[in-house]
Amino acid sequence: MLTQDLSGTKAAAATEPSLLFPYVLQLADTSLILAHRLSEWCGHGPILEQDLAMANIALDLLGEARSYYQYAAELEGQGRTEDDLAYLRSAVEYRNPLLVEQPNGDFAHTILRQFLFDNFHYHLLRKLKDGPDAQLAAIAEKSVKEAAYHLKWSSEWVIRLGDGTDESRKRLDKAIATLWRFAGELTTPTAAETALQEIGVLPDYATLLPEMQAHTEHVFAEANVPLPTAVFAQLGGKTGRHSEHLGYLLSELQYMQRTYPGLTW
Repeated sequence: MLTQDLSGTKAAAATEPSLLFPYVLQLADTSLILAHRLSEWCGHGPILEQDLAMANIALDLLGEARSYYQYAAELEGQGRTEDDLAYLRSAVEYRNPLLVEQPNGDFAHTILRQFLFDNFHYHLLRKLKDGPDAQLAAIAEKSVKEAAYHLKWSSEWVIRLGDGTDESRKRLDKAIATLWRFAGELTTPTAAETALQEIGVLPDYATLLPEMQAHTEHVFAEANVPLPTAVFAQLGGKTGRHSEHLGYLLSELQYMQRTYPGLTW
């Protein structure tokens, strides 16, 4: 949990950029990879309004990723830029959770992936905006307003799909069976996250769970969908052990920067 002595926490964080750098990079990677996945829907959405909604959410996440990458480059202090961090690392150097790199699948698959992420993302940002690190707090303050809309959008679609037609319910059930195992990684801290929690820079993720669970239960009840039980959490992405999907995603995402190094607009 956040400590009361924020001045001491700020001092501790300032002396440990080696702790903060990998975490900020993790946040940046997460937003970038999910933004790219959503951008793949552009021009392919089921209806124009939702095509635009996913594109706008992707842009929100991309803007958030840029802010994190800029801060990460500052913390690292090695002269790398946001573009270097985003485009010139190998797959094993990325620290995004496995959930966000999973392929889009059908619309129900994308919606459930978004819902699982949004439910964590929104509640995390609410804590970070009141945290002791000024830069993280500023990014969270801006991003939480967008994340609130993202969560509302994905929640409403889970309800529509679950309580819609037999076909939409079947597709949502399949998405739950496929993706639910990746949700646990979001609230399972890495060693770096644990260290930052211990000095009060990050909230204890256990404090996020009651509101996350309450929201999930509400949405699933409205959708007439039973909550999964006893699902084993698939871990690895936040420590660089990714699925095969990330390599294919990065080959597309990084193509221009690697083919034409140093290219500027």
